[in-house]
Amino acid sequence: MKKLLLLFFAFATLSVSGQTVLVDKVTDPVEWVNPLMGTDSKHSLSNGNTYPAVALPWGMNFWMPQTGKMGDGWGYLYSADKIRGFKQTHQPSPWMNDYGQFAIMPVTGKLKFNEEDRASWFSHKSEVAKPYYYSVYLADHDVTTELAPTERAASFRFTFPETESAYVVIDAFDKGSYIKIIPNENKIIGYTTKNSGGVPENFKNYFVIVFDKPFASTATWSGDKLQAKVLELQDNHVGAAVGFKTRKGEQVHARVASSFISPEQAELNLKEIGNDDFETVKEKGKQAWNKELSRIAVEGGTPEQMRTFYSCLYRTLLFPRKFYELDAAGNVMHYSPYNGKVLPGFMYTDTGFWDTFRALFPFLNLMYPSVNAEIQEGLANTYKEGGWLPEWASPGYRNVMVGNNSASVVADAYLKGVRGQDIKALYEGVLKGANNEGPLTAVGRAGAAYYNKLGYVPYDVKINENAARTLEYAYDDFAIYQLAKALKRPKKEINLYAKRALNYRNLYDPATGLMRGKNQDGTFQSPFNPFKWGDAFTEGNSWHYSWSVFHDVQGLIDLMGGKTNFTAKLDSVFTLPPVYDESYYGAVIHEIREMQIANMGQYAHGNQPIQHMIYLYNYAGEPWKAQYWVRETMDRMYTPAPDGYCGDEDNGQTSAWYVFSALGFYPVTPATDQYVLGAPLFKKATLQLENGKQLVISAPENSADNKYINSMRLNGKSYDKNWLSHSELLKGAAIDFQMTNSPNKQRGTKEGAYPYSLSREK
Repeated sequence: MKKLLLLFFAFATLSVSGQTVLVDKVTDPVEWVNPLMGTDSKHSLSNGNTYPAVALPWGMNFWMPQTGKMGDGWGYLYSADKIRGFKQTHQPSPWMNDYGQFAIMPVTGKLKFNEEDRASWFSHKSEVAKPYYYSVYLADHDVTTELAPTERAASFRFTFPETESAYVVIDAFDKGSYIKIIPNENKIIGYTTKNSGGVPENFKNYFVIVFDKPFASTATWSGDKLQAKVLELQDNHVGAAVGFKTRKGEQVHARVASSFISPEQAELNLKEIGNDDFETVKEKGKQAWNKELSRIAVEGGTPEQMRTFYSCLYRTLLFPRKFYELDAAGNVMHYSPYNGKVLPGFMYTDTGFWDTFRALFPFLNLMYPSVNAEIQEGLANTYKEGGWLPEWASPGYRNVMVGNNSASVVADAYLKGVRGQDIKALYEGVLKGANNEGPLTAVGRAGAAYYNKLGYVPYDVKINENAARTLEYAYDDFAIYQLAKALKRPKKEINLYAKRALNYRNLYDPATGLMRGKNQDGTFQSPFNPFKWGDAFTEGNSWHYSWSVFHDVQGLIDLMGGKTNFTAKLDSVFTLPPVYDESYYGAVIHEIREMQIANMGQYAHGNQPIQHMIYLYNYAGEPWKAQYWVRETMDRMYTPAPDGYCGDEDNGQTSAWYVFSALGFYPVTPATDQYVLGAPLFKKATLQLENGKQLVISAPENSADNKYINSMRLNGKSYDKNWLSHSELLKGAAIDFQMTNSPNKQRGTKEGAYPYSLSREK
């Protein structure tokens, strides 16, 4: 206990105010991260649907302890009690599943290589999970396994008992794999092809494993058949096992790397470790995380708030992942998941823009624009290699979700100053995607011809989730309009997308005051149940999607009959019972259940469509309600525990919502210069911007009770607007909030304080 207390004080300075312990300063932020946050999930109910990703920020390869069966998207469940192996993974979510995967597992006694037989009981009490390090005791084998990653490699340390029969099993998985043992080099090489789609025919993930101890025995296996004298195998499902004689407590080390390019490139990637011992790799990983996490220093929160904040920040820095490698001369190159060729230039993958255009990409543009510059170059490469911009990539095009939100991702980056990308190619790709159906339903725009002719995707033409598509296309057209202006495109082109950005109006139903599917003949769908999930909408109902007018909230206010009606409608989201109609799905999907049990009415924070809604009070003169509900959501929907999210975390989006909201503002409308105010969570936050400037946010009176903004100063001057300018923040700024325990119903109530809306443009 004494050691734990000393460790805690090494990471933070604490102050006591009444009965509340507050953390004054964090000096080692990575130690506040809990990679197990969100792992207590299952198919029927998501508390994050995460796994403990042992990786470097945006690293090409992640590692996880594998509790699930081979091919199961739920690779690690907190509720599980057995580990089957330690898996290299590229899985962005259980719904997308994995690729580039193989597993390593130590065993003792009789050689067991089948995943069921080799599995070992474990306990969270003997598990250490950090972003840069994982350790667990495998009880059945009396082995402690540790691993520490680099971007494309990893170092393993196995602590064995005294035994004549210590083994390390390598499982290259099914669907086509290859393995070769090279005893005189203490080496195993191979490849895995197992994937979930989105790859060309020639896809392989090549791996190399080098041990620091000679093999006492070798064996390969195919399916369930062990072949002791065979060193090389290629089949549907192959693996290898190498044996050692070990003393009690003897440590056997393995260095592992992989490549999507070639076996030779895998050997090059192994040089990321070089001659570093395990502790050095571990320490370098810790430093890499602290470098990025320290860019935002928060002070004056409870220990739980600190753990939640840095755990969410960790999640925002994982995806999209690097899908490029460095050749022998240090040149950037990548295997293209779009045409199967090895080509120069950057490539990132494993993200769905339907989720991440909302906050994750705006967060990168604020804090890590150089990373997003590489991502944008990768998007240009995607367009050149595949002919389309992706909407969900893992690693190539995937046919899931709706919208054409690559337009937002491209526009927001360029408008916020990210440069270095081939903007000509990107803009060409944006226009192509906006005006054509793609090779997959989720590439380009499904229903593009209808949308361009009628101004909406009709309900009765067999295009599912048509209202959701229409609303997202209208916002995406706004993003194109903004980008077209910045690129000084022809006026006719600019005006076209400005006009299309108003297409959301076509679905507003005055009779219900909500968005509603519309038939090809101009009549609204009937019957209409605003609580029906799916159908015209995507993973939500009309109460969720009616707010998806990110770019023209004033226009939506006007449609709803003015500010009073609008705010009453917003209030209703929280006061309505959590009723639902699941008939479109034929069963209660997990997103419905997560809304139902959250006890926040129809507010479904566990899914993305409504996550910006709270901030809309700022557009109608009642900003104190945004301040209240933002704090309620942070307090009630997030904890740093295994059940710490209220739905799918989704590649950093739900985490980025928390990070932004804890700082006190949120990007309601990407592709504009504005962030909309909520209220800060901490007494102080210091952001180190890439340009060397500093953004300091101070709220010294902040507390559980003092959740409201009484007044605000920007760079020493009184500030009464409900938004902050991105371009002004980049200059460096001091923002001072005076917080209070009761709403200030005078501040931010006049139209001059409201954030941007397209309808307000002159």
